[in-house]
Amino acid sequence: MSHWIFLRRHEVLERCAISNTTLHRLITDGHFPQPVQIGPRSVAWIEEEIEDWINEKIKERDRKAAS
Repeated sequence: MSHWIFLRRHEVLERCAISNTTLHRLITDGHFPQPVQIGPRSVAWIEEEIEDWINEKIKERDRKAAS
């Protein structure tokens, strides 16, 4: 059984160092993990998916630097 850790919006913004506007745009454009509905008016993101997104950004940077 997997154990998922949820992150709330403020935690995602802090970890990713992006603004709320950028977060919304990335989600809309399909470039960021979709949130999970955890209540009638609340969402959260899966920590592992956010970590994967951050790691992919680092890999992109490294690929560009190596070119």
